[in-house]
Amino acid sequence: MEKPVETHDVTASGAAGGLDVRLLGPISIRRDGVALALPSSRKVRALFAYLALAPHPVSRSRLCELLWDVPNDPRGELRWCLSKLRRLIDTPDRRRVETNGDTVRLDLEDCFVDVIEIASATQTGIEALDAPRLSVLSAMFAGDLLDGLEMDRNPHFNTWLAAERRRFRARHTAVLEHLAKRASEEEALGHLEKWLELAPFDQSVHELMLRALVRRGRIPDAETHLATTVQLFEAEGLDATPLRHAWRAARTLPIATPTTTAAPISVLQTLVSREPEAAPEPSAISPPAPRRASVAVMPFADRTRDRGAFAAGLVHDVITRLAKLRSLFVIAPGTVFALHERRLDPEAAGRALNVDYIVTGTLQIEGPNITVAVELSETRTARIVWSDVFSRKLDDVFLAFEEIGNRIVASIASEVESAERNRAILKPPNSLDAWEAHHRGLWHMYRFNKADNDQARHFFQMAVRLDPTFARAYAGLSFTHWQNAFQGWAPRELETNLAFDAAGRSLMADDRDPAAHWAMGRALWLRNQHGQSVRELETAVDLSPNFAAGHYALAFVRSQAGDPRAAIDASDHSRHLSPFDPLLFAMLGARTMALVRLQDFESAADWGAKAASRPNAHPHVLAIGAYSQALAGRMEDAQIYAASIRRALPDYSVEDFFRAFRFDETGMELFRKGAKRLGMA
Repeated sequence: MEKPVETHDVTASGAAGGLDVRLLGPISIRRDGVALALPSSRKVRALFAYLALAPHPVSRSRLCELLWDVPNDPRGELRWCLSKLRRLIDTPDRRRVETNGDTVRLDLEDCFVDVIEIASATQTGIEALDAPRLSVLSAMFAGDLLDGLEMDRNPHFNTWLAAERRRFRARHTAVLEHLAKRASEEEALGHLEKWLELAPFDQSVHELMLRALVRRGRIPDAETHLATTVQLFEAEGLDATPLRHAWRAARTLPIATPTTTAAPISVLQTLVSREPEAAPEPSAISPPAPRRASVAVMPFADRTRDRGAFAAGLVHDVITRLAKLRSLFVIAPGTVFALHERRLDPEAAGRALNVDYIVTGTLQIEGPNITVAVELSETRTARIVWSDVFSRKLDDVFLAFEEIGNRIVASIASEVESAERNRAILKPPNSLDAWEAHHRGLWHMYRFNKADNDQARHFFQMAVRLDPTFARAYAGLSFTHWQNAFQGWAPRELETNLAFDAAGRSLMADDRDPAAHWAMGRALWLRNQHGQSVRELETAVDLSPNFAAGHYALAFVRSQAGDPRAAIDASDHSRHLSPFDPLLFAMLGARTMALVRLQDFESAADWGAKAASRPNAHPHVLAIGAYSQALAGRMEDAQIYAASIRRALPDYSVEDFFRAFRFDETGMELFRKGAKRLGMA
């Protein structure tokens, strides 16, 4: 839980005035530099901490559930605790404990709260923080969150506290990692030692430690560190091969500062006393080359008694479906469940597996409802990329899990792609690898204009040059040629052939990738091979039922010829899978065209307006909006969209519209009728 606040310009020693709240280590509160005497009640202190971290007002029923295990009068005890809080932090001129109906919140907007300061700084981009700022943040970690505040017989609070402690340990680790990589050699060892305490299974810290020891001439210490680390990894079933490779690479480094100081490996020596267990296959742990974004979906916490199979089944399903997308390297279920059984925290497991992203979640079944909360985080920065809560009635258990699983898979894939696109666009073009060049291409591709489409083609060509086996990059290249043909930016026949050729190369690279069949289906549509196009697109969604672009492409093809009702179903399903998709305007446009063919003009006008109102809607989509409005008799709205088209393309007419699309005779007749009403025939 995080509360977004403006980052204060403070040091770790305290705030300039007002309340200075420290929740890392033993809880403390100061006003104008003077420590306040905290109430002896652990529940009052726990209530304060929970409310301080809550991003929104909290209901009284939630607070009662959190802090009291079957009490006689939970609301009465809550009122008593709130009265204690008011005496502690309220002043005659400032009420900080705010109650509004059934909700409670703390007003700490002008206060310094260490955990909020850290959360804000790391969430907005830890890579952008300079070394002094990172040092200030590191100094704030005086211990675990709410050290010593666990409470007996309060499972809900203890579960929340454990999750928050993991979250802040991950942030501390991320801060130390970035400090260690930027610090001088003299300072780096201290940061590495602290990092090692927090993440003893993180390959990166061991690699840096070996390099640092070798650079300082401490070869025997480095050898001891390697041996101890290998023993630790093997005891936990982790592959130690990358560490041996790192050691061989470190031995080639020049020695900078010889010394004989003992190696800082005491943390490791306390962890290697356990008996070794069988290690998973190395291929299940180390992402293969060439690089892809990697993700580990950790077992979800099941808060429903005697229902653990439901959470495990959902996680297995999510992993399987993500793997079918073939756009990510997904850690196998056996590996993540094995690490979970060894009680490795999700964040620590993500670092041990050396993945880019980790997915965590909770599942709760209460009465007739199921609620699943999911969070996607970057492993190396502890930044939360995406989180959501999915709720559904359990009228049909299997259908409920199917729908929730669909939403989780589509959201993870979409958010990872978005994060990778944004990261790639910030890198110098000549420094990109194939994966980054592909995502740089996607960023330009989704701008839907000729200049960006040309840039997208350039980066996709770079990606396939760097990795000739990269099926997704060939599919992206095919789409840029498809765009040229569809938009009339280049000769249609030439671009159609180029789109078909790139789609064929995508299939040769990986005929199990749904994007390859998606690209081929679209290229075949350009060639007017409707039946073969549909078969390829159906193969794409058969290979990966969560591939939203495949369902949309089916809607697009069928909206112009074939079954318009099937087009509507496919459009709705694609939007359900990916409600914030860059192609949302096209999904809406396909639904509109199908409704026009069904002669449901009122509904078509409603959906056409939604399509044309999207910020990246191009002139053909504006034409869908204009013609559907005209067919429904909404001439004022139709003229607004027509004017937008003319500003972009003054000579645009319905013939340009028909050159882009592939309507049957009925569809052409209907859209021509709408164009005539607008004077665009």
